[in-house]
Amino acid sequence: MKERLQELKQEALSKVEKSEEVQALKDIRVEYLGKKGPITEVLRGMGKLSKEERPVIGQLANDVREEIADAIESKQTRLEDEALEKQLEAESIDITLPGRPIQVGGPHLLTSLVEEIEDLFIGMGFEIKEGPEVETDYYNFEALNLPKGHPARDMQDSFYVTEELLLRTHTSPVQARTMGQKNGSEPVRMICPGKVYRRDTDDATHSHQFTQIEGLLVDKDVRMSDLKGVLDTFAKQMFGAEREIRLRPSFFPFTEPSVEMDISCKMCGGSGCSVCKGTGWIEILGAGMVHPNVLEMAGYDPDEYSGFAFGMGPERIAMLKYGVDDIRHFYTNDQRFLKQYHKA
Repeated sequence: MKERLQELKQEALSKVEKSEEVQALKDIRVEYLGKKGPITEVLRGMGKLSKEERPVIGQLANDVREEIADAIESKQTRLEDEALEKQLEAESIDITLPGRPIQVGGPHLLTSLVEEIEDLFIGMGFEIKEGPEVETDYYNFEALNLPKGHPARDMQDSFYVTEELLLRTHTSPVQARTMGQKNGSEPVRMICPGKVYRRDTDDATHSHQFTQIEGLLVDKDVRMSDLKGVLDTFAKQMFGAEREIRLRPSFFPFTEPSVEMDISCKMCGGSGCSVCKGTGWIEILGAGMVHPNVLEMAGYDPDEYSGFAFGMGPERIAMLKYGVDDIRHFYTNDQRFLKQYHKA
């Protein structure tokens, strides 16, 4: 049995040495050290040995098993290390290659424009106010001199949640809420930017959702000339120092008198072209002196306080300032369009 065990050991060690794959080593382990292997077969014949020989053969069999297992483990570790080294060489990274540039995003064109307008009015002493987009009928209409059944409501048909709740049609409710918080005893100087909603058919110049910025100034002895001065400053800062403005009579239920403000066409300098339809002027926003009824409903004494209000659409301003021909471009998230104005 001693000779047979030594023979099996040499045979197994020779196969281990010649093996070049990990799988071959696993097969050798099963072949010689498994339950059905030749070493196990030898041990099954130990019953024929004397008591003195059994421990000697048993110890020898264990030594042979351990030596074969150690040889397999050592060779397997070496083969795995060599395979890893080859893989690392094949997958090496050339650190001299230039890195891939990281694309950095930026504010949306409308966001940048709104922030620019906010900074402009903050510089003139106005505050930024915000309010809910789901508004009550009272603040959206009634507090602005638009009682139920008023025909001017038809111009601002909107999306109703209930009979008394709707998606706001303008940001004017923020003005009404702010005046109400002052209890008719403090001046107000504010602008309120935000999204508004109207049941409109989307086309190149209309959208069911758009952005609006409205301004309000209430104090003692506020005059139309103050309004014109603020709007003139805005127009020159936004469109260039050479721009002229004109105020045309108009109608809004919450202001009296009311005006539309035009700016001189920057394309033709006021001489007339296709952009301004030959008039030399482009309509930009609506404004007026706050209606006494609106002041009174907010708690102000119209004999003591007066004020002016104005409202503009950032989309329209952006279209004029940057030559955008379709309002839908602002909302379709087409990167070909947005990247043009990344740093506008």
